[in-house]
Amino acid sequence: MWLLDKFLQKAIKRGKLIITDHDGKVYEYGPGPEEGVHGMDKGPVKVQLTNKKAANHIARYPQCGAGEAFMWGWLVVEEPHDIRDMILYITENAKKLGDAPLKPKGAIRTAIQKSIAKIDSVNLKGKARKNAEHTYNLTRRLYELFLDEDRQYTMGYHRDLDNSLEKAQLDKKAHIAAKLNITKENGPSMKVLDIGCGWGGLALYLHRTYGCEVLGVALAPDQIAFCKERAKEAGVEDKVKFALMDYRDVEGKFDRITSVGLLEHVGTPHYPQFYEHTHRLLKKDGVMFSHCCGRAGRPGFTDAWTRKYIFPGGYIPALSELVTQSEQFGWQVMDVEAMRFHYCYTLEEWYNRTVLHKDEIIEMYDEVFYRMWLFYLAGAEQAFRNGNMVNWQILYVKERDAIPMTRDYMYEESERLRGLEEPPAWHLDPALKEAAE
Repeated sequence: MWLLDKFLQKAIKRGKLIITDHDGKVYEYGPGPEEGVHGMDKGPVKVQLTNKKAANHIARYPQCGAGEAFMWGWLVVEEPHDIRDMILYITENAKKLGDAPLKPKGAIRTAIQKSIAKIDSVNLKGKARKNAEHTYNLTRRLYELFLDEDRQYTMGYHRDLDNSLEKAQLDKKAHIAAKLNITKENGPSMKVLDIGCGWGGLALYLHRTYGCEVLGVALAPDQIAFCKERAKEAGVEDKVKFALMDYRDVEGKFDRITSVGLLEHVGTPHYPQFYEHTHRLLKKDGVMFSHCCGRAGRPGFTDAWTRKYIFPGGYIPALSELVTQSEQFGWQVMDVEAMRFHYCYTLEEWYNRTVLHKDEIIEMYDEVFYRMWLFYLAGAEQAFRNGNMVNWQILYVKERDAIPMTRDYMYEESERLRGLEEPPAWHLDPALKEAAE
C-alpha cells in the first residue's frame, strides 16, 4: 500500500478520500468535503480494497491496474458514490492529462511502453478487421441500451446542456453536413464515401438531406449488416450502399469523403497510407472531412488497459501528427475546430444509460463486463473533462476554392439543418426515462 499511499498523499489536496485496505487499515486523504469538488456533495469518497494484491496492482500498473481491480471486484466504491465519482474526483485533484499514468515513470519504462503501444498500432488489413470486430461486434442490444436511436458512437454536439443526447447527436450530424459545402442543388449529383461508417447514421442523413449517393465502408460484419437493413427499410439501398471492406480497397472517385471516429483506429504507422489513398479517391474540387478524438497537447501513447480491453490497436492523435502527415500527400488543411468538453457530456449520458440497464447487461454478459464498461466510460469522460482530450474536426482540400472564403456557410447551413428535423423520442421505457430525469 505504501506506493499507492505515497501517490495519493501528494495528489489529493481537495475534498476527502477514504480507503480501507484488505486488512481493515484505513487511509485518509484530503482536508475534507468542500463545495465545488466533484462528489463532495455526497460526502467523502470511500473505497474498499478487498484483495491483498489490489494496492500493489494499482500502483505498479496505474491505469491498467485500477481498471482491472475494479473489474475483478478488488476495488469497491461505497455508495452513495460510484466508480465515475471516484475517477472524476481523483483526476480533478491530480490534474492528470488524457491517458497519462497515475505516477511518474522512469525514462526506460516510458520508452518501453511507447514502443509496445506503437507496435500495437500497426493495423495491417487482417489485424484491423479483428480489432474492429472486437470493438463493434458486441451484442446489438448492448449499443441499443446506451446510445441514441441513430447509434452515433461518437461525440454529440452539446450546444445546450439541457438538450437530450438524441438532440445533441442530430445537431452533430447537422454540423458535419454543413461543413461539407453540399447544397440542395448539387447534392443529388454527388458521390460521398463514408469511411468507418458505423451503424450508417451519417450516410443515411446525408442522403436524406441532400439526395447524394453514399458508400459506407467498415470492418465489423454486424455493423454493415445493420446498415444494410436500415437502408433497405428506408427504401434507399440503391443510393446508400454499405460494404464490408477496408478503406484501402476502395476504388473510384468521390466528391466528398467523411470519416467520423475512424482515425483513432488507423494507427500512426498507417497515416501515410490513409492520406495517400484518400487523396487518390477524392476529386480535384472535392472536400474531405475528418472527426476524431484528439490530444490538445503533443503526441503520446494509448494506455495499456484501453488497448487491451476496449480499442485494440487504437491511438488518439495530436493535431501535429494529422497536419504534418497530410501535408506530405498534397492535402491542404483549410479548417480546424477543436470541440472542447462536448464528449464528456456524451460519455456522462452513456454512463447513466448503462447504469439504468445494469441487470440486462449483466444477463447478456456478466458483472466483470459490466464493470469494465463502466470504467471505460468514466475513464474516457475524465480525459475529456479533466484531461487534455478534445475532438478535432478538420477539412482537407486539394484546391483552396473548394470551400467558401469565410466560415459563414457552415453556420448558416447548420442552423438551417437544425430546423429541419426533430430528434427521435427517447428509446428507453417511460419508467426508465422518468428515473433518469
